[in-house]
Parts: sequence; C-alpha cells; structure tokens
Amino acid sequence: MKLIITATAPGLEAPVDPRFGRGAYFVVVDTDTMQWQAHKNEAVNAAGGAGTQAAQFVAQQAAGAVISGDFGPNAYIALAAGEVKMYLLGASQTVSEAVANYVGGKLQEVRAPTGAGHHGGRGG
Repeated sequence: MKLIITATAPGLEAPVDPRFGRGAYFVVVDTDTMQWQAHKNEAVNAAGGAGTQAAQFVAQQAAGAVISGDFGPNAYIALAAGEVKMYLLGASQTVSEAVANYVGGKLQEVRAPTGAGHHGGRGG
C-alpha cells in the first residue's frame, strides 16, 4: 500500500514534519517493498488552501493513508472524501519510524479535524 508521511527533508531517515499542508516534503512509501520517493510540497508557501492542495497531491498519488501531526478542516474533508485514512505521528521522529509505527498499529487514526486551520498563515 502507498503511505505518505510529511517530512522536513527527503528520505526514510528524514525527520517527520508535523504540518500536513505546509510540511516541506511528502515521502511516498510502498509498505510492501519499502521503496520510496520524496516530493517537495508545492503548496508550502501558498497564500491559502495549502491543506487542500496537499490533499490533492495525496489523491494523485493514490495513497491509502497519510501520516502527519495535524489535519485542518479543509484537508480533513478533502482526504476523507477521497477515502484516504489519516494518522497522527505519535512518537515517530523519522519517516522510517512513522512507517514502522503504522505497520505495527501504533498510530492513532484521525476521525475529525485536529486543528482549526491556518487560513493562509494569517492566524485563525
């Protein structure tokens, strides 16, 4: 299954990024083979709608789940509409730890937005 983890840099040993819409990278991992690809988040500096744009990227990758530290309301709605499961990072410090914690069933599934959203970085 394709799993996406937000990260501060590309790679399996990269630190996780707790921000979904404004995380620096998306690391796409195949949980069966552990092959991965890193993609820069093109929405990281968007004036608004970063969460929705990030959710669109996840949908384009046909990922079954995404792991991050926060899912605002717009990102949550978009991901849920695409039937993408969302999980919180928990104690994960690196992308590889997040994958291991996911495979081991140690991550909390998100069933509602975890934040109020940031409205283009202007507060909210």
